[in-house]
Parts: sequence; C-alpha cells; structure tokens
Amino acid sequence: MPRRSTHGPRPVQSKLYEVAAAQAGYFTAREAAEAGYSLPLLHHHVDAGRFERAARGIFRLVQYPPSDHEDLVVLWLWSSRHGVFSHETALTLHGLSDALPANRHLSLPASWSRRRLRVPAATTLHYADLSTDEIAWSGPIPVTSVVRTIVDCAVARADPRMVSQARHQATRRGLCHREELEAALRAAGVARRRSR
Repeated sequence: MPRRSTHGPRPVQSKLYEVAAAQAGYFTAREAAEAGYSLPLLHHHVDAGRFERAARGIFRLVQYPPSDHEDLVVLWLWSSRHGVFSHETALTLHGLSDALPANRHLSLPASWSRRRLRVPAATTLHYADLSTDEIAWSGPIPVTSVVRTIVDCAVARADPRMVSQARHQATRRGLCHREELEAALRAAGVARRRSR
C-alpha cells in the first residue's frame, strides 16, 4: 500500500515557477501555499537550498537568475502588491535621475496611513490614492507615471536641480508633453522655477 503524504496535495512546481518568474524569482508564502507547498514543505526547500528566505513571508527561487532592483520586488511583495514606487525612486526607475536615493520611496493607498506597519529599513512611505493613469510598470514592479513622479518630487521639495533636470529630460525624450506636465504642476500648486 503506498504511503500517503502528510503535507497535503502534491505541490505544482511549474505553477510556483510561473508566479515567481513574473516577480524576478520571488514569491510569497501564500503563493507557495496556493501552488501546494505547505509551510513544512516550504521550510524543507529552504533548508535544502532550493528556496531562500528574502524577508518575512517572502522567498526566492535560488536557481532564478539575478536581476536589477530585486530589493524593490521584495518591498513591493511586502506591501501585498498595493505599493507603487514613487518620488526619487521612480525618477531613477524612469531614467530621469542618476542619483541613487538614500531611501526607497513607496506610495501606499491613503487608507494604509492608519495601519501600524513595521516599515522595512531605508524605506520612506507616502500615502496617496493613485489612479490607473498615474501608474506605469518598470519590469515586474509598479512605478508612478512620469508626470506624477515629477509632481510628487516637486511637492515634496526634492532637490530643485534634480526636479528641473527631470522635467527637461522627460519632455525632451518624449516621455510626457510639456503642457501636460506644466498643467499638473500648476494643479498641485507648484510654481514653475526658472532654470538657466
């Protein structure tokens, strides 16, 4: 008589790989459970070196090739996929700034401002309800649109030279229309600063 598994249904490796592949090789404990990996089985794979723990409840397929901005993928999964990278982080992701921000900037829905969160290190949270028009994608992670990013940086009083450079590059590269950007800045109450 065949022995029955004490771990529940047989895990579907291809299902977990498909989910992780869309997230730079990362997956959550919940996604693993949906693919049939019980918690003991998940820990067994960590101990065997097939998965590695990236953060609480977040894991990575060890054999998956490394990619850029993996720390941002982990942070996005930490936010249960509700966060959108914004401000200086978004400027970098859009290629509108060469400066690497000291903190990662993540915008969460306004309702999250009432939650008690254990915020990951080197992370600055912002709270805003973003429309679908204000969200773009940079690989596997969401990022505020170019216009929203520049407006957020201007409103937050980021380095004026950086904001001015981003405005110039965004319009020069055709990432947004000058009129649209200026209208959004005016609507946000940001006066145009003249740059030389």
